[in-house]
Amino acid sequence: MKAKLKEITEKLTGGGIRGKVLQLIILSLLILSVAFILMSVVHSHMLSNLVANSSEKQEKAISETADGIMDEVVTQNLDRSNMLEVRIADEMFDSTRDSLIYLKDETEEMFAHPGNYGYKSYSPPDPADDGKWTAKVIYADGTDPGNGAVRAKLGLLANMSDEMIDLCTSYGLANVYVGLPEGAHFSISDSSSSWYEDGKIKSYDPRTRGWYQKAEEEGKLVFTDGEWDANTGAYCIECAVPVYDQNHKLQAVIGADMYLDDMQKTMRQAAVEGEYYLILNRSGAAVLAPQEDTFPLSKKDRGGDIRKSKNKKLAKIAAEALKGRNVNIQLAELEGDMYYVTASPIETTGWVLISAYSQETMGQASVLLQKKLEDIQKESSRIYQNEIAVYRVSSLLVILLIMALILWTASIRGKRIVDPLNSITERVSQLEESNPEFTMEDEYRTGDEVEELAESFASLSHKTMEYMDQVVRVTAEKERIGAELSLANDIQSAMLPHIFPAFPHRSDFDIYASMDPAKEVGGDFYDYFFIDDEHLGVLIADVSGKGVPAALFMMASKIILQSVASMGYSPKEILEKTNDSLCMNNEAEMFVTVWMGILNTTTGKMTASNAGHEYPVIKKPGGQFELVQDEHSFVLGGMEGLKYKEYEMQMDKGTKLFLYTDGVPEATNADKELFGTKRMVEALNRHADGSPYELLTSVRAAVDDFVQDAEQFDDLTMLCLEYFGSDDE
Repeated sequence: MKAKLKEITEKLTGGGIRGKVLQLIILSLLILSVAFILMSVVHSHMLSNLVANSSEKQEKAISETADGIMDEVVTQNLDRSNMLEVRIADEMFDSTRDSLIYLKDETEEMFAHPGNYGYKSYSPPDPADDGKWTAKVIYADGTDPGNGAVRAKLGLLANMSDEMIDLCTSYGLANVYVGLPEGAHFSISDSSSSWYEDGKIKSYDPRTRGWYQKAEEEGKLVFTDGEWDANTGAYCIECAVPVYDQNHKLQAVIGADMYLDDMQKTMRQAAVEGEYYLILNRSGAAVLAPQEDTFPLSKKDRGGDIRKSKNKKLAKIAAEALKGRNVNIQLAELEGDMYYVTASPIETTGWVLISAYSQETMGQASVLLQKKLEDIQKESSRIYQNEIAVYRVSSLLVILLIMALILWTASIRGKRIVDPLNSITERVSQLEESNPEFTMEDEYRTGDEVEELAESFASLSHKTMEYMDQVVRVTAEKERIGAELSLANDIQSAMLPHIFPAFPHRSDFDIYASMDPAKEVGGDFYDYFFIDDEHLGVLIADVSGKGVPAALFMMASKIILQSVASMGYSPKEILEKTNDSLCMNNEAEMFVTVWMGILNTTTGKMTASNAGHEYPVIKKPGGQFELVQDEHSFVLGGMEGLKYKEYEMQMDKGTKLFLYTDGVPEATNADKELFGTKRMVEALNRHADGSPYELLTSVRAAVDDFVQDAEQFDDLTMLCLEYFGSDDE
C-alpha cells in the first residue's frame, strides 16, 4: 500500500523537491488523521463513561466545596471593596490637600510680592447673599479692623476670592477660609446669615480653633480628627496648612471643611446588603458608624478607643490598621454573630476603614450557587452527548475533504510554482560584474507570488544599479555641502566676540561667553560692546528654528541690534526699532527672543529689557545665584509697532549676572528628562565665587554630566558678567 501510494505520488508530482514536499505533506496528513480519529474515538468513549459515572461525585463535591468557594469569593470581594473605599477616601482627601497647597503657594507669593497683585475690597457677611458663594471677613473680639497690617493682608487675600469659590463649587469643598494671627478670618461659604446672632455678626477667633492650632503646632499641612463646624454645625473633617514668610514667621493658616455625608450614605447602603463599615480616627474612636448604628459594636465600644475593646479580635485588628498596616480577612464575633472583618489605613488622614461581612448572608449565597451548578451540570451533560455524535461524523468528512483538496491542488499548482523558481534561481546565480542586472522574462509571468518575486528581483537589481550611481553623486554633493557648512560655522563664530579677556585694559568688570550650536550653524548669539566710554551693551538672543535659516536670521538680528544700540538709544528703544526692522519683509515668519542690557560702568546701574527671553540669573555680593523673574515683552519679528518695557538693576561691586538661552534648561537626557533651571542655578552656586569663565565651565560640565550620550537638540549659549566697580567710587 505504501509503495503504491509513493508510485502514484511520483507520477503526479514528477519527483524532485516538489514531489518530496508533497509526499511529506500527504504522509503527515495521513498519520495525523489516523491518530486524530483513534484518539477521538477513545477520548469520546472515556468522556462518555466519565460523564455518566461522575454525576453523583460532582454533586457531593459541589455540596462540600460550595461553602468554601463562596467563602473565598466573599472574602476577596470584601477585601477589594474595602481597598476601593479607602482609595476613594484618599482621593477625596488628596484633592483637598492639593487645593490647599495651591492656595498656600498663591498666598506666599502675594505676601512676598504684594506690588504684583494690588489690593481688592472685601466686606463682612451679608444675609442677602444666602445661597450664593461669596467671600466675607469676620473678626475676633479685640481685633482692630482698621489695623493697617490686617487690612493689607485681607486686601491681598481678596484677590483669591474667585479661586476659592471655584474650589467650593467645582471640587465639592464645604468651606474654604484663611485665619490670620491678628484675629481676622477670611471665609468662603454660601450661608452668610449663619454668621449672625440677634441681628449682629458673631465674633469668631480662628486662633482658638483646632484646625488653626494643629497646623500652627505641627508647621505643615494637617487633617483634624473631625469636629463640629462653627458656622453650619455639621460634623466634618478639616484640612489646614500654615503660611510663613521668608523668616519663617506665621502669616496665615488656610483651611477647608469636608462634610462626611457621602461616606455616611455609603455605610447605610452597604448595611442593607449585609456589608458594614466603621471609620476610626487616629485616637481609635469610631467617627461615623456609631451615629448611624450600622456597625455591630457593643454600647461600651461606641465613643471609646476600639483598641481597648473587650473584643480582643476587633481590638487587635484596629491596633494593626492604626499602625499603617493592611489587615487581611479574619473571622471575628461581633455582638453574638460571626463576621468576616478586614481593615485598611487611610494614608492621607491616618484614619482606618474597617469592613465586616455577615457569615450568615454568605451561607445563603452558597445554597443558591449549589442549586445553580446542579442545573448547569444536567444541561451540559445532555448537550455534550448530542454534540459528540455530530463531531465524529463531521470530523471524518472534513479530513477526507482536506486530503482530496491537497492532492488536487498540489498536482496542478506544483509545476507552476517550482519550475519558475528554479529558473529564477539559475538566472540569479549567473549574475556577475559583466552582467550585473536581473531582467524580467515571460516565463516568470505566472500571475502569482512567483511573478511578484521575479519583478521584485528585477526592480531591486535595477534600483541597485541606480543607487550605486546615486551614491557616487550624493557623496560628492555631501562633501561639498559639508565644506560650505564648515565655512559658514567659521564665519558665524568669527562674528561673535570670541577673544578673551574681552577688554584687557578694563579692570572694572570681567565678561565671558560661549555658543555651542546643535547643528553646523545655529540661531543663538550673544554680543557685548561699548556704546561710549561708560556704557557697556550686553545682549543674548535665540532665533526660532535651527540650521542655516536660523543662522542667517541671527546675523541680520545681531547687525541691526548693534547698529541701533550704537546710536545711544535705551534698551527698550533698541528692541522697538530692531523689531520694526525685522518685521519688514519677514516672509519666513521667523522671530528672535532677546535680553538686552546697558551697564553704566561707573555707577553699576544696569538698564534692561526682555523680549520673550529666559529669566536672567544674578548673584549679589555675599549671596547666591537666583533667578530674576523680570517682566517679558513680546519677541522681536513677531508683530510690527510693539512697545517694550525696561527695568533697572543695581549691580554693586562683586555682582555677577548670568544669561543663557533655552538650550541650557531644556537639555534632555536619554530618559526625556529636562536639565531645568533648578539644576542650572545649583551648578552656578557650586562655584559661586568663580570667575565668569569658571562659572560657564561649571554649568557646561553639569549639562554634559546630566545629558550623557543623548543627542544635543538645541544650541547652548551662555554669558556671564562680573562687575568690580569703578576705581573712582
